Amino acid sequence: MSMIQISHLTFGYDGSPDLVFADLDLRLDTTWRLGLIGRNGRGKSTLLRLLAGELPHGGAITGAVGTYFPQRVRQPEQLTVEVLEELCPGAADWEIQKELNRLGLEEAAWRPFSTLSGGEQTRALLAALFLDEGRYPLIDEPTNHLDEEGRRRVAAYLRTKPGFLLVSHDRAFLDGCVDHILSIERSKVRLQAGNWTEWNQVKTAEDGRERAENEQLRREIRHLQEAARRSAQWSDRVEQTKYAARNSGLRPDRGYIGHKAAKMMARSKAIQNRQERAAAEKEKLLKNIDRVDALRLTPLSHPKELLAEGRDLCLTRGEQVICGPMRFAVRRGTRLAVTGPNGCGKSTLLRLLAGEEGIGCTGHFQLASGLRLSIVPQDTGWLKGSLRDWIAAQGVEESFFKALLRKLGLEQAQFDKDLADYSAGQKKKVLLAGSLCRPAHLYLWDEPLNYIDLPARQQLEELICQCRPTLVFVEHDRAFREAVATEELTLQRMA
Repeated sequence: MSMIQISHLTFGYDGSPDLVFADLDLRLDTTWRLGLIGRNGRGKSTLLRLLAGELPHGGAITGAVGTYFPQRVRQPEQLTVEVLEELCPGAADWEIQKELNRLGLEEAAWRPFSTLSGGEQTRALLAALFLDEGRYPLIDEPTNHLDEEGRRRVAAYLRTKPGFLLVSHDRAFLDGCVDHILSIERSKVRLQAGNWTEWNQVKTAEDGRERAENEQLRREIRHLQEAARRSAQWSDRVEQTKYAARNSGLRPDRGYIGHKAAKMMARSKAIQNRQERAAAEKEKLLKNIDRVDALRLTPLSHPKELLAEGRDLCLTRGEQVICGPMRFAVRRGTRLAVTGPNGCGKSTLLRLLAGEEGIGCTGHFQLASGLRLSIVPQDTGWLKGSLRDWIAAQGVEESFFKALLRKLGLEQAQFDKDLADYSAGQKKKVLLAGSLCRPAHLYLWDEPLNYIDLPARQQLEELICQCRPTLVFVEHDRAFREAVATEELTLQRMA
């Protein structure tokens, strides 16, 4: 049995006053199929890079040497098999071909790596990762470029592997391939045997108990704080009697009263300090619960029932038909999930619904006039500059926008950073908050959950089910689709 021992690990990024990890102790068995979860910004990718030896740190990490996924491909114009030969020089040709075949990449092996789809590249790099024998696989969010069939295939593939550390926010994917969960939580790191569903059952029960204990603690804190305030007022009241009106013509003895007030002040200050220390100690006992507040959304009601319609609709690129024919109707309150394999035209259909010019199509397509749209694009790489400037450019109310970000788990300390320095999940939350701030008749979301943590996914599910906006979305997270979609449109990639 091979182990990774993490002892007193301390790490923080240059220029940041906050530590990502402080004195972390952890022991991991490298035969576990280990899923790593936690809020965006909690340090999941950082932990993988630390285990890969890519970042300097305090403390010690001993045991297996890790390889970080996705690996850097230096010459993407090479054939896929050549890329894998360079990434894992110890693997024989037959081993490379066997691993690619297991991931459904028989033909892709002899195509230039740069011509593969994002999902095909992901699967090829996973094959290289497990061909690199003697190194511990550290897998950072592999599902973001995978369609549903690709996720099922990769989950089945990972189930056959002896051990890895995997970051993912896809619940069905985690349930399909892991046997342990490592969660980075608000005040601790938790390690538990089982898949995500089993972890969630334990965590939900524990949170229920801790919420009840927290409420009792908060009541005690309020009582202690109120007692401290009363203590602080005692000496003030005595001191004020020095300046009271004459009583039966007698002047108050201000020296005596001042002396008495000083003694009372010292006594009340000591009592106040004890009560404040007691309140602070109670605060430390508040439990390990991430606050997950309800989100807000204000959808608009369009005067027409039918907002968008396609009949015998085909999407085209030049003379080439991308997909179709298809038939759909988006009515008020419809939540239409657009599904299908990578490259079948899902994003293109959303761009057509957004009224983007230059999208080729044949057949009947119609949009209601006067539609107000709210869009979440798939790509986040273009975000840069200050958050305040970005909010101003969107024309939304700043305090409301930032309140939404806080509810989605973004720490206030992030607000002053350049958007380019945000993690991929934090950038996606900025785009989602922008969409939620804009009242609209029709919401168009293209893979809104890429890199988004599990609590935020559940917040969005509850929001959509409660507010029932008209929504057309592309999302490969099956649990999310099943929770929110009222209809599904499946596209097929043309041969």
